[in-house]
Amino acid sequence: MSQITFCFDFGNTRKKLAVFEDGDFKELLVLENDAVATIQPILEKYKPVKSILSSVINHNPELETLLKEHTRFHLLSYQSKIPVTSPVGAPQTIGADRLAMVVAAVNLYPNSNNLIIGLGTAVTYNFINKKHEFLGGGISPGLEMRFKALHEFTAKLPLVTKDWNFPLVGYDTKTNIQSGVILGLVKEIDGIIDEYRKKYHNFNVLLTGGDTPFLDYHFKNKIFADPYLIYKGLYAISEYNNETI
Repeated sequence: MSQITFCFDFGNTRKKLAVFEDGDFKELLVLENDAVATIQPILEKYKPVKSILSSVINHNPELETLLKEHTRFHLLSYQSKIPVTSPVGAPQTIGADRLAMVVAAVNLYPNSNNLIIGLGTAVTYNFINKKHEFLGGGISPGLEMRFKALHEFTAKLPLVTKDWNFPLVGYDTKTNIQSGVILGLVKEIDGIIDEYRKKYHNFNVLLTGGDTPFLDYHFKNKIFADPYLIYKGLYAISEYNNETI
C-alpha cells in the first residue's frame, strides 16, 4: 500500500502543499489559506501518513493540531534532526525554507560543496560544504519585490509582471523594466556565483523556487534547476524526524 506524505511550505507570498507518494513528488497545490476548513478536505482526499510544515510566517496554530490528529506531524525548526550542521551564526535564526534547501542538496550531492539559490519573495544564497556544514550565504530582494519597488517608489512607473521572454533593449516602459529587473537579477546571481568560485573553486549550483522559469534560460553559469527542490528537502527532513513506527 502506498504511503502519502504532505510537505507544507508557507512563505511570505504563498502557502503551498507538495504531495509525495512513496518518496516520489506527485503534485503541488497552492492553498487559499491555512484554515482548518481548507485543509480538512485535502486530508480526507489523500489520507497522508506523515506531514511536515515549513513556515516563515505566523501560520494558523489550529493547523498544527489538525495535522497531529491525522498524521505523524513534524514542525520544521532549528531543533529538527537534519544531516547538516551550522558552525557559524545562530542556528535558531536560519529560515526553515533555507534548511530544507540545504538538506535537499546534501541528499543529491552528499560528497560535494553546494551553493543553493532560492528564488522566492527574497533571493537566498546558501552554501554548504562537503562536510555538510551550512556556512551561510546572502539574502537580496526577489523579482516581485524589485518590480513593486519601482512602482511604489516612483510617481509614474507601472507595476510590471514577470516574463522569461523579453528583449535586451526594451522598446517601451514595460520591456525596459523587465529587461532591467530580470536581467539585473540574472547578472547579480551570475556575479555572485563567480565570486563563490574564486573562493571555493569546485561546487554544484542548484536553483529553486517559483521564479526559476523566468531566470534559468538567461544564466551563463551551469546551474541545476529544480523548482521543487525545497519540497524534496522537506520530505527528507520528514523522514529523518518521522520514522516509521
